[in-house]
Amino acid sequence: MSDGTAGWKANRAGGMTGAEALIETAGAAGVEVCFANPGTTEMPLVAALDTVPGMAAVLGLFEGVCTGAADGYARIAGKPAMTLLHLGPGFANGIANLHNARRARSPLLNVVGDHTSWHLPYDAPLTSDIVSLANPVSGWVGTAESAEDMAHRTAEAIAAAGAPPGCGATLIAPADFQQEILTGPVEVALPGPRPRKEIDGEAVERVAARLRSSTRAVLLLGGSALGERGQRAAARIVAATGATLYSETFPASAERGGGLPDLDRLPYFPETAIKALADAQTVVLADALEPVSYFGYAGIPSLLAPKGSVEVLSEPGQDGAGALEALADALGAPQAAADGYGLDTSDLPTGALTPQSVGRIVAALLPEHAIVSVEGGTCGYPFFTASAGAVRHTTLTNTGGAIGQGLPAALGAAIAAPDRKVIALQSDGSAQYTIQALWTMAREQLPVVTLIASNRRYNVLQTELTRHGQSAAGSASAALTSLDDPPLDWPGLASGYGVPAARVETGHALVRELRRALAEDGPRLIEMAL
Repeated sequence: MSDGTAGWKANRAGGMTGAEALIETAGAAGVEVCFANPGTTEMPLVAALDTVPGMAAVLGLFEGVCTGAADGYARIAGKPAMTLLHLGPGFANGIANLHNARRARSPLLNVVGDHTSWHLPYDAPLTSDIVSLANPVSGWVGTAESAEDMAHRTAEAIAAAGAPPGCGATLIAPADFQQEILTGPVEVALPGPRPRKEIDGEAVERVAARLRSSTRAVLLLGGSALGERGQRAAARIVAATGATLYSETFPASAERGGGLPDLDRLPYFPETAIKALADAQTVVLADALEPVSYFGYAGIPSLLAPKGSVEVLSEPGQDGAGALEALADALGAPQAAADGYGLDTSDLPTGALTPQSVGRIVAALLPEHAIVSVEGGTCGYPFFTASAGAVRHTTLTNTGGAIGQGLPAALGAAIAAPDRKVIALQSDGSAQYTIQALWTMAREQLPVVTLIASNRRYNVLQTELTRHGQSAAGSASAALTSLDDPPLDWPGLASGYGVPAARVETGHALVRELRRALAEDGPRLIEMAL
């Protein structure tokens, strides 16, 4: 490979299988963990994980847990994780969280076993078109054609997965080539680190000119712009111009608290987002895409920013933080003082739980450098707002909207950063999509505290019914949007997966149980009755 910066030679006494060549190449390229739900056609790769040291194997009971965990790992570690999936149906089970991972621009390496090449023409029951399944959620798809090709294709896939802006890669590994013995040493050029695209000086000057002449401007941050450097530079720009600061509605990863500026997420509902951007003469995108309504509604524009207002400072894959720093310098913006932080824990809500009281309590009790995986709007938005003044932490959100991302992402984040506490702030309906993640948390004894916002309904769907002039009182509407008949027994479910759990109904009880959970090792679950 011409873009490799380091060489690696597969050369083992007694011969090496194609599966071993794949695992060794991935390890040599920096992949350290494999989230797996293997089947018959992946057994040579499972055996290779035993014979090739250095790569951890983590079992997920459902492929969507594996792909979501790999996404969460990549967001925190900043490098690829590997998934190991069984044929087309296994890959299909993981597609929802691969959709989220691609929207997060996470560098995933998916390895999918396939039938032996000579068995494919017979159309066995599990034969499927893996390439067609993989294309929509992968920026690169390839099939190994020999044992030697396993090594070359793996390096190529990892290079593609990490290429800005991040797209994910899927490598199909036929079973016969996994078992085939290499006839000699194989030299592979490993992918090296790829620098982000250079800052566009013309864009910086153009945006600076627009901001100087605008009476109202908005900065919309995403990707690398949501790290500390980007936010510090954005604060300088806000101080110099009076611009309003937002993050993307669903950022892949955002640093929060610890004196960083108080920025909120752009509202989810289009009417509210349009109001937030109304009258803005300039909307500056820093490593973010132009805001678009999540769904199309009659009479509401799909593009949410005022016409002609959008200016692209940096595209996804460019150095968003560097572009913001260059813009702040071009504006002559002085260094901005850090906001104070540290929330009062002496006067927390004690009564019946509400989304707002949950947000305040969780934000106040966060440990330093915690990771919070947020899925669901019930408590997610109140927490994000309340957490601006908290200690430094990292927030992950559901970038693609495919439900079932929160628990697996928390799992993967905990493996990527074993020294950091992880909180999964999760709605009850979406948690059921990948509840099997609890079992892996228990097996790996990961320090994940899962907080279930238990309102026993699909709240967002009931909101959408009102948008259509309906209510959830009808028999079909009630049946399809409520979760209370029978009610979910969250402590019982968690206990069955090996995770200690408690149910709380008041702020006083939540404070007590959350403090206890954060002080313990291993996973815990708290059901918050709303």
